[in-house]
Amino acid sequence: MFGNLAQTSRFVGFSVFGAVVLIAILGLHLVSCNGSSPATPPAPPPPPPTTTGTNVTTYHNDNARSGQNLTETILTTSNVNSSSFGKLFVISVDGKVDAEPLYLAKVSIPNQGTHNVLYVETEHGSIYGFDADNGTLLWKVSTLAAGEATSDDHGCGQITPEIGITATPVIDPAAGAHGMIYVVAMSKDGAGNYHQRLHALDVTTGAEEFGGPQEIQASFPGTGDNSSGGKVVFAPGQHAERAGLTLLNGVIYTAWTSHCDIRPYTGWIMGFDQSTLAQVSVLNVTPNGNEGSVWMSGAGPAVDADGNIFLLDANGTFDSTLDANGFPSQGDFGNAFLKISIVNRGLAVADYFEMFNQGAENGSDEDLGSGGALVLPDLTDGLGHTRHLAVGAGKDSNIYVVDRDAMGKFNSGTNNVYQELQGALSGSVFSMPAYFNNTVYYGAVGDNIKAFAISKAQLGSTPASQTGHAFGYPGATPSISANGSGNAILWAAENASTAVLHAYDATNLAHELYNSNQAAGGRDQFGAGNKFITPMITNGKVYVGTTNGVGVFGLLQ
Repeated sequence: MFGNLAQTSRFVGFSVFGAVVLIAILGLHLVSCNGSSPATPPAPPPPPPTTTGTNVTTYHNDNARSGQNLTETILTTSNVNSSSFGKLFVISVDGKVDAEPLYLAKVSIPNQGTHNVLYVETEHGSIYGFDADNGTLLWKVSTLAAGEATSDDHGCGQITPEIGITATPVIDPAAGAHGMIYVVAMSKDGAGNYHQRLHALDVTTGAEEFGGPQEIQASFPGTGDNSSGGKVVFAPGQHAERAGLTLLNGVIYTAWTSHCDIRPYTGWIMGFDQSTLAQVSVLNVTPNGNEGSVWMSGAGPAVDADGNIFLLDANGTFDSTLDANGFPSQGDFGNAFLKISIVNRGLAVADYFEMFNQGAENGSDEDLGSGGALVLPDLTDGLGHTRHLAVGAGKDSNIYVVDRDAMGKFNSGTNNVYQELQGALSGSVFSMPAYFNNTVYYGAVGDNIKAFAISKAQLGSTPASQTGHAFGYPGATPSISANGSGNAILWAAENASTAVLHAYDATNLAHELYNSNQAAGGRDQFGAGNKFITPMITNGKVYVGTTNGVGVFGLLQ
């Protein structure tokens, strides 16, 4: 109530009258309880975080989509157990968290000090910056324009009940003045028109930069679905952006899917300049046909050291009549493992692999495009040759390993592929694998997570180890934390009415270290499960998206 409590305390014991006289003499001002006090000085900013961890700026940790963080020094195979590890808190948000949370260490937030920041996006079209260590909200922005709402689900249960931000964004810490996070968001205006927009937001405030957002529109030569005048036209309402965004050589790449295969739609990949948001390249992989979308259960397209993009596209038109170079005569690549070049910022299919039974797979919706592609590090085969490989799997339960230098193209009688593990998985793949220490880890639907060891540039035909627990739909996309080659832990989220976080010894998956149902009284339960969720691990914490927030796990105090 007083402007200077230290000074007024000198007058304790005086009469009220005497106090008033003295205050008047000293030129002090007595403030009524019903009046306004002088402004309280702002609290000092919090001290910088004591530990920081490694930045996670893109889906599954890197552009190879390995899913590994090899700099985790806090979490070990000894301390990840229900006695010392568990749920720290749950961050609540305004919609489903389908995108993988991302992370930057030691970000200076205006007037709030330095924080490790967790970036969370929702299907309600919101983007949040939270203190990654305690869950405090630092900033929040909406991607909706005035008078807009999020998109309805188009009568499709794949992304429901609303569609806002589905794909994992990508962060460039060096872009702009403080770093930028790039996000694609869908919305619907008051007139019923749908919009897809690319946003570039300052990582310290969420402020829109680079003249954004950029309205996403496109056309491509062709006579396929939704074509007019010899061009296929991108329809924002018919498509959704589920595959994680990719940042490569100054370009943001997006890839597009449909709503429950409701036509008309085709397979689009687009590139946008990261500094201007201007569209610089467009590719349609079914321009004279239909379908062939890119969704990969949320996985981002993978990239090799030469800057080639690898992805699996879904069921759709494939031209089994080939040209002189062995490519589909009409440029339709439905249900293929694709290598896409970016020469001079253009997009073009440079090579591909197609199964010999593509007609049957396309006809029965047994497509390859339900899984994500993983680029493997250089491997040496039995003859001492260096092999450049990538791996992918889809609904037919086979694992396909392609030679990135010669993928095999199409032969109607056999699969011309580097390696095929037929029936290696016990269910369809609606996820992507992880890689660690010459091992590929797969979690198919209804299957145990399996570790396939690599020897002489070949995957083992049977798993080296597997979990004792089988994961229901959609299986699991594993993530790996390790300190170099030691203390390797495989993390997996189980989609159930009550979500479950699992941790396994990555060198022996039969050894489960922890799961969030182990502690008594539901101590570590963190909400309802959400499909296609990928755990993110850094700085001694594990972040797991749910239908209404993010569960945060770490060492208990």
